[in-house]
Amino acid sequence: MRLILGILISYLIGAIPTAYIWGKVTKGIDIRRHGSGNVGATNVFRVLGKQAGVIVLLIDILKGVVPTAIVADALGQTEMWQRILISLCAVGGHNWTVFLNFKGGKGIATSLGVLIGLACRIPSIRMVLLGTVTAWIACFLSSGIVSFSSIVAAVCLPVLMVWTGQPFALILLGVIFCLFVVIRHKANIKRLIALQEPRVKIFGRK
Repeated sequence: MRLILGILISYLIGAIPTAYIWGKVTKGIDIRRHGSGNVGATNVFRVLGKQAGVIVLLIDILKGVVPTAIVADALGQTEMWQRILISLCAVGGHNWTVFLNFKGGKGIATSLGVLIGLACRIPSIRMVLLGTVTAWIACFLSSGIVSFSSIVAAVCLPVLMVWTGQPFALILLGVIFCLFVVIRHKANIKRLIALQEPRVKIFGRK
């Protein structure tokens, strides 16, 4: 019962549509009708500016950290497979939120939050976290394209899991997260191939 409760709580935490709520509360707009239409930090950054984008990003990261490192511990679900299942539900909640007819974001920030949460409890994951974040930053600084950076980092994740000798359950988690990211970025991949994917102005106002 505690595992079921953990799954439910984690899904609901992940399902909080941060970008949608921020747009409605601060500007009275539906973020889904602006920019790329995505309910995520990148679209908030483009439409509402840096400050809003950073705030939404941090909250979305916490949506992964809290279920993985806090909810699981509070409910005594500390076996690796239990923590992994709970973390998957948090990312699933973000990607397919019940509050927006099961249409959510792309899960990058919340997946990062899961990795941070895992790193807080499993020291060997810290190198995986560092490598994945480094891959994202390097790609973003060189290209300015968030989707490309996210896809590269997602592909690196399971590779780093294998390279650092993680248990099979964590490698499987890395593969699942990678598939989530690629599937959620299908439209972006088409635009990348056509050289039409927009870049983010790193030092611009938006």
